[in-house]
This record gives sequence, structure tokens and C-alpha cells, in this order.
Amino acid sequence: MRRLITGAAAAALIAAACTTGSTPSTVPDTTPTTTSAVAATAPEEPATTTTLGPEETPPTTLPTDDTILRLEPVAEGFEQPVFYITMGGDGFVVDQPGVIWIVTDGNDPTVFLDIRKRVKFKGEQGLLGLAFHPDHPDRLYVNYTAKNNATVVSEFTIEDDVPSADPDSERVILELRQPAKNHNGGMIAFGPTGDLWIGMGDGGASNDKYGNGQNESTLLGSMLRIVVGPEIETYDITRSHAFDSPEIWAIGLRNPWRFSFDGEILWIADVGQGDVEEINRASMEDVGLNFGWPLYEGTDCFAGPCDGVDVSGQVLSVPVHEYRHDEGCSVTGGYVYRGSAIPQLDGHYFFSDWCTGFIRSIAPDGSLHDWTDGTGTVAGVSSFGRDDDGEIYVVSAGGTVYRIVEEHE
Repeated sequence: MRRLITGAAAAALIAAACTTGSTPSTVPDTTPTTTSAVAATAPEEPATTTTLGPEETPPTTLPTDDTILRLEPVAEGFEQPVFYITMGGDGFVVDQPGVIWIVTDGNDPTVFLDIRKRVKFKGEQGLLGLAFHPDHPDRLYVNYTAKNNATVVSEFTIEDDVPSADPDSERVILELRQPAKNHNGGMIAFGPTGDLWIGMGDGGASNDKYGNGQNESTLLGSMLRIVVGPEIETYDITRSHAFDSPEIWAIGLRNPWRFSFDGEILWIADVGQGDVEEINRASMEDVGLNFGWPLYEGTDCFAGPCDGVDVSGQVLSVPVHEYRHDEGCSVTGGYVYRGSAIPQLDGHYFFSDWCTGFIRSIAPDGSLHDWTDGTGTVAGVSSFGRDDDGEIYVVSAGGTVYRIVEEHE
């Protein structure tokens, strides 16, 4: 049973939810596969500071020394939630088997869209992403794995008389066959200029088996940017590009499971293979970026030799933060905090790890903050969310959505 959690019920669940638990057997299999056969550089200590890049002057960082965060349950009982988004004050939970639930204040979640008959749900496959069109409030877009193992991005129409989307209104925007069952990406989001961005993994298996990471003629292993809408037959390309495939904004990604925008800044958490998890930060106005996979895993040389490697004039982007597998196994990217409830966190980018479930943030000055003493670890962090007010949410594949709040004595 799915229900909205309020008041005493929320308080009762906090302690149990914020301790390390066993990983659900049906969670997205984003765990790295096999270690590279190519020798990597010697392990380094995990980074604790970062360099931010595109902005010349970072925002002022307010003191956080006395700040303690905790997780407040918002809704629970979902089968395997992998994403949370809000629109018009309502919350929407993406359940990987193929259901989108709408969570309205004070009411139990109800079905918003059910496409389970079209979705292949297994491991990393399933219903993985959701985005609402910023200029057409009656249109939504989803990313899912079809029965034939293809990644499908589709448009659906929202019905006027009831708060739900019509499953028979599906219009396929993009369909791309996947050579393997993992590294599907799955995130979609509208950027600040109205383009639809799509994160595509490298096609799966391990060691970039299919050679897609540095192949600009395939949409796999890339960040895509297209224009969609009810007046467009499938999609258009209106922005400048630097690759053979005009849909591509950047290449060199292994599995960008979750990415997000903060104004014109794009944050991409790219799942590593055997040693390093990485977080990238770049301006969306950059064209021709190469995030390095499989030449690099984080800043480690992966498919070397890397000295003097020729990337054909592309801009080789270096991660803003990375950590090694003694701290986790699979990065889950989040959002930059822009809420008013915890002003000292303004500009902090939140992220987690699938295996260890820590809650961390990167401050505007590049310093790393670990909030896990207050929040506890969360089993199977599959995603984050950010509402219309800029507050941050954490999604556990175990079935619960939490809001990050400040602990007050």
C-alpha cells in the first residue's frame, strides 16, 4: 500500500529508515561489473575538495558547522521508486516496474500513468525517467526500457478531467536498441532553454565492450539535447553541435544515471566501473565536451596510455569530484539546494552512493560535507528530487521518499 506520511507517522519511521539496511533484490543493478583489464594508476586518497570550473566567482558559503540534517519521510510503500519530481505543488514518484504515482498533499498516492505492459522491468531496465514540458503543461515525457530491450523516450498527454496521463496517447520520440541489459542511463530533464536532455549509457557489459564511449556516431555513451513538443513530429535539433550525430552535446560517459541543472550549470554523476565514481560539472553552453570514458575512469587512466591522448580538438572535461570504491560502488547524483528552509545550504550539490548510502554535498567553495551522522545511511539511494521551492528529497529503492530537513534542538 502506498501512502502519504505525515505527523507522528513520519517521526516513527525516521529512525528505522536512516540506518543501513540490506540492498533490495530488485534494485537497479548499477553496481560496476568487472574491473578493467588495463592497469590503472595507484590508488589515491579520496578527494575532499574540488575546483568548480565554469563560474569565475563561487557564491558565498555560509557556515554549516552547527547544522545537523535528518530525513523526513514523505511517502512510502512503492515497489521500487527510482525518481521523484514535483509540478504545481504535486509530487510524482516513478516506480521502476512501469507506474508513475501522483502524491498530493494530505492524500494517498494514486496512479498517474501505468505502462507496465510495455516496460521490461529487470535489473537496470524499467521505467527510469520523467519530465514535464515547460511550455505545454498537458505533455509529459518518459524514458523506459521496452520489451525488445530498446530505450524508448515517449510523449504522453495529460487528461483534463482527471489528474492522470492517458496511456493510449503515447507518441514515441526516440527509440534506441541497447546491446546489453545494463548502463541504460534513463534520466531525462528539460534544461533552462526548453531543450530535452537525455543521458545515455555506453551500451553495457564492461570495459566499454561495444566501443561507444568515444564514438560520436552513436547516441550511446552520450548526453543528448533535442527539442520536443506537440507541434514537432518527433524531435528537432536547433542548437549548435560538434559531433557527427547532431543530437549529441557531449560524449565519453559510461552510465549517467542521474544529472540535473542549476541554472545553466549541468551536474552529471557518472557511474564508474571498478575503482572510481565521478561527478562532473559544466556549463550547458559548452559544445564538444568529452567526459573521458573509457580513456579515463575519473582521473585514472583506464584504457591508456593516456599521456598526450588525441581527442580530436574536443574539450576533455575533468571531474569536479571523485571517490574510490572503498567509499561506495555506484554514485547517485542529485541536485543543488536552492530552498529557503536551510539557507546555509544554498548552492550545495547533494549526492549519494547506491551501496553505502551516505548523504554528502559539495559546497559552492568546493569543500565536501558529509551529513550522514544526522541522516543515517539510506539503503539503495536510487535518486534525489527537488521541489518547486528548491527543497531536496532522497529516494530509496526500498520504497520510501524522504525530504532533507534541518534538525532543531
